[in-house]
Amino acid sequence: MEKAVETLELLKSRFGYDRFWPLQEEIIGNVLEGRDSLALMPTGGGKSLCYQLPALAFKGVTLVVSPLIALMKDQVDALNANGIPARFINSSLSGAEIEKVQGEVRKGTVKLLYVAPERLPGHGFRRFLMDVNLSLIAVDEAHCISEWGHEFRPDYRNLIDLRRDFPAVPVIALTATATERVRDDIVEQLELGTGQVFRSSFNRPNLSYTVRPKADSWGELVSLLEKHRGQPSIIYCFSRQETEDLSRRLRESGFSAVPYHAGLEAGTRRQAQDDFIRDRVSIIVATIAFGMGIDKPDVRLVVHYGMPKSVEGYYQETGRAGRDGLDSECVLFFSLADRVRQDYFVGQIQDEAERRNAREKLDRMVAYAQLPTCRRRYLLEYFGERWGEDNCGRCDLCMDPSREFNGTEIAQKILSAVVKTEERFGANHVINVLVGSRDKKVLAFGHDELSVYGIVKEFNREQLKEVVGQLRAKGLLERNEGDLPTLSVSAEGWAVLRGREKVTLVKPAEKVKPGRVRDREVLSEYDKALFEELRVLRKRLAEERNVPPYVVFGDVSLR
Repeated sequence: MEKAVETLELLKSRFGYDRFWPLQEEIIGNVLEGRDSLALMPTGGGKSLCYQLPALAFKGVTLVVSPLIALMKDQVDALNANGIPARFINSSLSGAEIEKVQGEVRKGTVKLLYVAPERLPGHGFRRFLMDVNLSLIAVDEAHCISEWGHEFRPDYRNLIDLRRDFPAVPVIALTATATERVRDDIVEQLELGTGQVFRSSFNRPNLSYTVRPKADSWGELVSLLEKHRGQPSIIYCFSRQETEDLSRRLRESGFSAVPYHAGLEAGTRRQAQDDFIRDRVSIIVATIAFGMGIDKPDVRLVVHYGMPKSVEGYYQETGRAGRDGLDSECVLFFSLADRVRQDYFVGQIQDEAERRNAREKLDRMVAYAQLPTCRRRYLLEYFGERWGEDNCGRCDLCMDPSREFNGTEIAQKILSAVVKTEERFGANHVINVLVGSRDKKVLAFGHDELSVYGIVKEFNREQLKEVVGQLRAKGLLERNEGDLPTLSVSAEGWAVLRGREKVTLVKPAEKVKPGRVRDREVLSEYDKALFEELRVLRKRLAEERNVPPYVVFGDVSLR
């Protein structure tokens, strides 16, 4: 145990995990006593230590089931660099290399073995496990086992067979993105009924959350990257082609950027990730294929250039920022066109229950983007955590409360238009009526004769879309699904329409001039010139040792 504690202190100082230690201590104690555990902790909350430390105390090997090859390599490299013998087995290894790793495990020289869930059903692998001293089974990204999770992986269902093959071996399941429904499913699927559930706050106080309209996303993106020039940044895009196009455009503008997506050749992907982790490039432009494949603690900016399909995915991806506890930014560029793109793919899902679940998740993501109130509160309450504060001070809405206004009048105009068009149309048609459009559909239905036709002069179409989104988020408008989704007025909406309730809204964003980005970064006092010199020295030392720079020292230590 002495070596384990020593290693813990080293990891705490290098990665800044000490602020989470009280909960980790409880979890680790539970694991060391041989009891099952489910750990619900935020991305960057130090989940890995909850099985890495017990692995050092146990006599045998700890089996870690992990969903991405990239994540395995990242963690194994960091462990080995800290003197902890770890290996992985996945499709990137040849047969001879796998045999070599299995031989090391049989000899008892390996403390942690990482494997992909796809390897579990193989009879050869099961026989190999029977030959070794298995002390602990750790299931990382455990939400993948639930069909209600945002990244359901059917191969994770094989874990129950592994569990039954080794009934005496304790299991620890870990996730950062589990709603109550998913948590219950994890407990059922892994038969953790007698185990203990540990829950940490999902709040990441060092992260700021901002949503900006896509009116000038390129100009704002450039401003954000200039602000964080030289600092690690991740930009998530909707498609593979977008990652290629955007990374090329950034390079042409003088930024160090590379693309990353599943369509790239495996060697190219590995090189892109390696260059990013080792600070050879500062920006990686990726699809969600990069979501779980990075354990870099000093990412200062995460940008979603397109809207994610779920709040779980969004939270997990933004969680790649600021894992060392230092201030970092999370920016989402949003347009309703992104909703339409995501809707198309949801519509391709064959299973009705799965399609309904996907649409519900998408609706919740759109609601986040159109919120009139604190974004942090919405995220925490989504995961079942109460947030007692009215102002988090670290999201765009809380940082600029002056944008609130009495929106009763505009709300009544929109609600009235929905009623007068007989609740048979979607947002675009209602907005066309309100702004006085000569659209063929408006004229064909005679809606240019309605009293609400052309009565809105103070907002343009894009701003009205944002207001409609706020009314939906407040429950005043309901979106009825179908081949052609329509809007209807809820009971709460009728109360507003009849003048019984007032509505507070947030002023819709205007088009932001290129270069105007709100800077809320709060930095502790430190010598910035010396810090940059130390970063250069850290990179040289890391290259000499063939490890990522953060293994030498994290930004917290350098500051």
